[in-house]
Amino acid sequence: MGRSNNQQQTSSSRRRGGRYERVRPRKYTRITVADIDYKDIGTIRRFISDRGKVRSRRVTGLSRRHQRQLALAVKRAREIALLPYVEER
Repeated sequence: MGRSNNQQQTSSSRRRGGRYERVRPRKYTRITVADIDYKDIGTIRRFISDRGKVRSRRVTGLSRRHQRQLALAVKRAREIALLPYVEER
C-alpha cells in the first residue's frame, strides 16, 4: 500500500485539489512580550489596520495564543475608549 514514485510528496509540499502546493514555513511570534495588555496601546496599534480592523494571524505573524490575547485586548481597549471602534476618514 505504499505510494508510487509519482505520488510521493516532499516535506515542503502538500497535495490540494489534485495538484501539489508549496507549504510556507511556519512564522513565529514577532513580539517580545509574554502577554498583550489592553493598556499597552502602542503594541496594539501595530496590529490594527488603518480602518480600525484587527489584522489576521497570517499578516501579523502572531501565534494563536497571542492573536486571541490581541483580540481580547482590542475589545477591552475599545470598551473603555482607549481605542476607537472605527477610524475616521
